[in-house]
Amino acid sequence: GKKFCTTVDTLTQREPDSLLAAMFSGCHTVCKDSEGSVFLDRDGKLFQYILNWLRNGVVPNLSDLKCSELLLEAEYYELLGLVDGMTKVLNKRRKDESSSIVRLNIGGEKFCTTVDTLTQREPHSMLAAMFSGRHTVCKDSEGYVFLDRDGKHFRHILNWLRDCVVPKLSDSECSELLREAEYYQLLGLVDGMTEILNKRRKDEEMVTDLTRTGIIKCLQSKAVKLRGVNLPGLDLSGLNLSHVDFDYACLKNVSFSRAYLSRASFQMADLTNANLEGANLERAYLTSAKLTNASLKGANLRDAYLWDARFQMADLTNANLERASLERASLRGAKLTNASLKGANLQHAYLRDVNLTETDLKGADLLGAII
Repeated sequence: GKKFCTTVDTLTQREPDSLLAAMFSGCHTVCKDSEGSVFLDRDGKLFQYILNWLRNGVVPNLSDLKCSELLLEAEYYELLGLVDGMTKVLNKRRKDESSSIVRLNIGGEKFCTTVDTLTQREPHSMLAAMFSGRHTVCKDSEGYVFLDRDGKHFRHILNWLRDCVVPKLSDSECSELLREAEYYQLLGLVDGMTEILNKRRKDEEMVTDLTRTGIIKCLQSKAVKLRGVNLPGLDLSGLNLSHVDFDYACLKNVSFSRAYLSRASFQMADLTNANLEGANLERAYLTSAKLTNASLKGANLRDAYLWDARFQMADLTNANLERASLERASLRGAKLTNASLKGANLQHAYLRDVNLTETDLKGADLLGAII
């Protein structure tokens, strides 16, 4: 609807390979209305900038929004020189913005960093997504972005993003930092911390505190507490271990195959490579338990409490996890073929690299889950 007057030279000389140059080159017939105007079905609000570019070759200084709109028009008219000019302007602005300072308030601890630091080393992380420019982040009156996490280890997060060095910490601090790294989806740091912890545990001499016979004798008492014991590699298959307290225990490579573990407690226990195939873990407590590479084929975890448990690479084929509480649990790379998660609580659970196509998720709560 907007009308402009110009010359054939203006339309053809600066961008001879453009759509406009082709239209007015004399090689084609262009239709005109009763007033002699050639109609083009495009938004005319930015055409003045098109003409000014063709007249004097100057890229206009516009807002980011108008730059993006003009870039679309330039691409339509095949004005490659203007496309290059607008692209350079936008890229320069984004580059300038990427080096801007970011103020973060992590659970009351305040930090200053840059967008580059938060986005470049781990481009697929939650932090990179937040500060990619694709999302609006809320700031307080002082310009700080608030994240409701413990700020104790966030300096290690920033130092990792700055120089890619995995910090040397105690085992308990390593576990705390690993949890933060998993929350922020810093997969490189997760791998680094996991490698350090695995190496330390491998280097430690693992001594079994009890034998199978010793545990059977313990089971004769009313309340069995094996909290914090070392039982690596022990065969406990087929035993009735219901209500047994295994909190904080080292249960690496232990076989619980077909064991009855109803209401047993494994909070903070290390079940790496454990065999739990066919075990009955109904209503068991596995809060913050580590089940990396564990096998739970056909296990029954109905109504189990698995908050913040780590199932990386675990085999949960045919496992029954109906109504299990898996809030914030990490199932990265776990096998869930034919598993049932009906009505399970998977809020904020980490499900990346998990094939859920053959998993029954009917009624499962996936609010905030990372898929």
